[in-house]
Amino acid sequence: MTSTASAPDRPIPEALDGFRDDRLYLGADHRRNERRTWIVTAICAATLVVLVAGGAATHSLAVMASGLHMGAHVAALLVASAAYALARRHAGNPAFSFGTGKLGYLAGFANAVVLAVTAVLIGVESVMRLLNPEAVNYADALPIAVGGFVVNLVCIWLLKPTGASAARHDPQGDLNLSAAHLHLTADAAVSVLTLGAVLAGRQLGWRFADPLAGLLAAGLVAQFAWTLMKRAGAALLDINPSAELTAEVRRRLSGEGERVADLHLWRLGPGHHAVIAVIDAAQPKPVATYHERLAGLAGLSHVTVEVRGGVPGGADSHGHDHGQA
Repeated sequence: MTSTASAPDRPIPEALDGFRDDRLYLGADHRRNERRTWIVTAICAATLVVLVAGGAATHSLAVMASGLHMGAHVAALLVASAAYALARRHAGNPAFSFGTGKLGYLAGFANAVVLAVTAVLIGVESVMRLLNPEAVNYADALPIAVGGFVVNLVCIWLLKPTGASAARHDPQGDLNLSAAHLHLTADAAVSVLTLGAVLAGRQLGWRFADPLAGLLAAGLVAQFAWTLMKRAGAALLDINPSAELTAEVRRRLSGEGERVADLHLWRLGPGHHAVIAVIDAAQPKPVATYHERLAGLAGLSHVTVEVRGGVPGGADSHGHDHGQA
């Protein structure tokens, strides 16, 4: 059995500015996204009251469906806002081994479930209304539907990502913000269907258009829920987030004939990834050398490297680094 040296052969250079020593794996726009999410939550809560009251007064299923979906948004946005606040508050808590960056993914998965439940509720009510149509007050329903659509557009603009995460080579970006943005995008699509249904009923007398719009909206929301569930679930289950980044790490670590025996890449938070690599080499170099090879590779915030081979005394060497940018 070989012994293990726990320290690198020489200090890790400060040039490794992609590795962090504070373990704060939060998104680049965390505070900005948190603030805007709270603002949108307040806007959606006020809109929810108007839509539900308007749908009940006009007997419009499409307006009511839009209101129910807005209610799901309020719940989802509260979850997203709370996730931002908790992640920021506990960012330095040592109980979280790899920081609190994944709280947003947990919130995103919860929001996907809320979307799925909303789709089922809208779908069931739409089928019931198709079988038993009700009279709709189209004149009153139209301005309510237009108002809901305008509110959605304003909220979508407020939650538009800044692109800072993309600059960090993380195409997925801040999933917590993306989940909230996707909720509102779905609601905007529902609003378009609502407007079409109200106009068709008012101008053409198509009473079936209202519940049909609700049924189409249910299918659309279900699709959005499934997409979001897959994205959030992949991060929570530590599925490899980037085949390209993995291949680049492997290429750099095996640049002088070494063999990468084991390599793991997973997501720690928006714009942050962790790597564990085991390298076999006939003439192994100091661990710091392999860290240097990864210097400047955007998106790496925590790197652990183990080197196996013919080091003096027959010992393996390993080390990890997470130096501050």
